[in-house]
This record gives sequence, C-alpha cells and structure tokens, in this order.
Amino acid sequence: MRPALLLLALFATPALATPLTPAQLAQIDRIAAQALKDTGTPSASVAVVTDGKLQFAKAYGRQRGDASPPTTTAAYPIASVSKQITAAAILLLAEDGKLSLDDKVSKYLPELTDADKVTLRQLLSHTSGYRDFWPQNYAFSAMLKPTAPDGILDRWAKVPLDFAPGSQWQYSNTGFVAAGLIVEKVSGEPLMRFLQQRIFQPLHMKVGDMDTDFKPSDAQPFTRFALGPVRPAKAPAEGWLYAAGQLLTTPSEYSKWNIARINRTLLKPASWAEQEREVVLTNGKGSSYGLGVTLDDVRGHKRVQHGGAAVGYLTDNRVYPEDHAAVMVVINADFGNAHNAIADGIEAMILGGDPETTRARAIFDQLRQGKADRATFTDNFNAFLTPQVLADHRASLMPLGEPQSFAAKRPTRLRGGFTSEVYEVRYPNRKLIISMRAVPNGGKVEEFLIYPEAD
Repeated sequence: MRPALLLLALFATPALATPLTPAQLAQIDRIAAQALKDTGTPSASVAVVTDGKLQFAKAYGRQRGDASPPTTTAAYPIASVSKQITAAAILLLAEDGKLSLDDKVSKYLPELTDADKVTLRQLLSHTSGYRDFWPQNYAFSAMLKPTAPDGILDRWAKVPLDFAPGSQWQYSNTGFVAAGLIVEKVSGEPLMRFLQQRIFQPLHMKVGDMDTDFKPSDAQPFTRFALGPVRPAKAPAEGWLYAAGQLLTTPSEYSKWNIARINRTLLKPASWAEQEREVVLTNGKGSSYGLGVTLDDVRGHKRVQHGGAAVGYLTDNRVYPEDHAAVMVVINADFGNAHNAIADGIEAMILGGDPETTRARAIFDQLRQGKADRATFTDNFNAFLTPQVLADHRASLMPLGEPQSFAAKRPTRLRGGFTSEVYEVRYPNRKLIISMRAVPNGGKVEEFLIYPEAD
C-alpha cells in the first residue's frame, strides 16, 4: 500500500483489539478532568474495556467531599443500569424452564391491573402500560419513609393502565418492581440472594444493595439547586429502588458483566440475543429497547447501553459487543451530566471519528513525517509540496510528539468547487489549525495547510 493509504487504513480502524495507548490514557484523564471542571461534579469513576478485557480503570475528584484521594474501589449506586441484571434473572429462570417471557403476569401477580393481558416481556421492555412510580428527578415526599415492593405495586400497578399492553413504549420502574417479585416467587429466594448466586458469584463480581451495603468509604451523593453551591444529597428511604435500581458497585466490577455480554458467557447466547432484540410495538414501530437495555448504533457500531439516575448519582454504561469494547462512567452528582460527557469523549476516542476527520488525520500524520503520497493530492498541491516544505513539516512537527486530540473545528462547507474543512490539533502547550480543501466526495486534496493558533 502507498504510505498515505496505509496510514489511513490503520487510523480508520479503531484500536479496539489492543491495549489503550499512553496517548489515549492521557486523553481519558483530560476528558474526565474537563467534564468535572465544567459541571462542578465532585467525582467520577471510569472503566474501559477493549479487546474484551478491562484495559483502564481510574477515579477522579472528591468522592467523599473531603481531601481523601479517589479510589476505583469506592462503590456508587448505579440505579437503572441495574435493570439489565433484573432482566437477566428472568432470562436465567427461562433457561431453567421455570417461566417464559410470554407468560402473563397473572400467573404470578394476579392482583395487578389487567395482569392477564401483560406479559413478562412487556414488563422488561417498558411496554406493559403500568404507570411509572418515579418519573421525577428528585425524591418525592413518600420516599422519605421505607417501602416494600408490594407497597409500590399496590399504589401504582393497581390503577388503570396508561395504554394497552404492547402499544406504546413508556419508561416504567414499576414494571421492574413487578419483575423482581416474580423472580422471588419463581426462585423461592430473595432477589439479591438469587442475583448473587446466579450472576455475581459466577462472574466474581462484588455487588451490593445500596440500601444495606453502602459504606462510609463509598462515593457520597451530591446535588445542586439551580446554580447554587454543590451540597450533600439525601438518598430515599429503604426499599424504593429494589429491582428497578438497587445495585451498588464500581465500574471495574460491572465491567465483568459487560465482558460476559461481549463473550456471551453466563447466559446462553440465545438469551443474550433475546435481551438485545428490539421490542416491536403492536403498530409495527420499533421501540429502540430490548429487555432492560437501550439499543442503537453509533458511528456504524452496534451499541447496547443504559443510563442510571438516583438521588446524588448518575451512571452511563455502554457496550459495543461486536467491537469487544465497553465504557462505564459513574459520578456522585445528579446534575451536570458529566457522566455523558466523559462517556461521549471516550466513545469517540475508541470508535474513531467520522471518515472526513479520519482522512485528515492520516494526511496530517504523513506530512508531519515529511512524507507525501502524491496520488492523494492534486497537481496544484503536489507542486506546493517541495522538498523544503516537507522538510519544514518534519522538523517542526515531529518534536511535538503525538497530539492530544485531533478534531473538526466546524462542519464541512463548499468553496470554489472544493470542500472547505477546518481541524484543530491540540498538544499540551500548543494548538494548531489545519485548513483543508478537497475535491468533493473523497476526491484529491487541493490544500492542507497547518498553522499555529493562539490559546
């Protein structure tokens, strides 16, 4: 292959099958630090899987609101990221032949509204019609007192359904409370004991119940009212999250579950496929949701994800099964969305950018080495790239080392029959701007000029 085409091929394929590079590790540090600074979030804990292995785990900031150093062993409540575990419990019982996803809820909880019309699959896919008991993003007054699963169902699952089962998608914590009780009825064991025996112990995961296992050394919750100061948050009383979001763990520990998903272990492959199959509504429209997981594609890569929100905490867990990669971020704040910003940055790093940015980066890499694949460029730019020009590129750019980031500065435009693209290259103490012109639709490059930019 020509040098430039080889560089393009190498850069266009994300380094998912190898350990993260030192430059990538440093980039994660910068992404996390910037997100915490921008939002005022006290702390974050991050885990990254590539090549089906945990490659990175690190904590940042103030997990306990004091000067104690952050640790990756400090646990965070992961809230609704727990839902895929509850769904997995139902799938395991289905593997055992003890129930079916198409069983009606009436077989187990006949007292619930229209239980003879709602299936277990609909409980796990938010298509049951049972009203969500916690749509608020704060703890409402009833949550100051302890509750039990039956108490939640008595109040929210014995009123008329919000819609006919299967006809709509509407997030419902209530459905997962019902699913948790069904696991207990069918298995004859408390939910957490079943999860420990069938999921966490086989995967050697350290996972607890946020109501009973939270320790002073774990990440403490924080909140903020409007633009006021960051303040300690108070969790709801016991019993409110249950099967909808009760789990307490670290990103490193939860990565073992992500790796099981990637490798199709613990559950049978057919069960994993069932969890990741989009549930289709009765009108034929897709729901973008499986069984306790959100399903989509990003940059051409299949993604299985779910977020979690509890008082004082936010979580984002993303798995790319076909790429053997995963990202999990937890923060001890229920504001600012630093967890999404960090996950977005890492996702872009490991999956690679858009094709235009990938192409520009490959050209930058060859020019900074003083090389030029002449077939890549137009006659005009080939004439511009004299031996002196190439030598100056190498002498001035190679000492800078690997850039911290390479990103498009603005959307591509057209000018004079060429695309007009602008990229920014960041180093620890320097920024560069690139002006690129090219024949549309991936044609030859007419201009690739590199300038210094003031901070």
